[in-house]
Amino acid sequence: MTVPTVPAREEIVAQLAEILHEVAGVVPAEVTEEKSLVEELDVDSLAMAEVIVVAEERFGIELPEEEMKDMRTVLDIVIRVEKQAAS
Repeated sequence: MTVPTVPAREEIVAQLAEILHEVAGVVPAEVTEEKSLVEELDVDSLAMAEVIVVAEERFGIELPEEEMKDMRTVLDIVIRVEKQAAS
């Protein structure tokens, strides 16, 4: 039985910074765990949906759509990626 490997938190944040840059034009250096996606990084709901789709593809996971409204900070997404990657 193979145990799924969960990427390191720093790696997840780096990948999310890249995704946010590609999708919403966010400067990667500004992406930190505590940053608010809407208020501080200016990611609108349409861009957020695209970020989730790209993150799912990149990490090989599924993030439930109904949880999207609870993803307010970069850390919220990181925690869900970690959980999904571990299961």
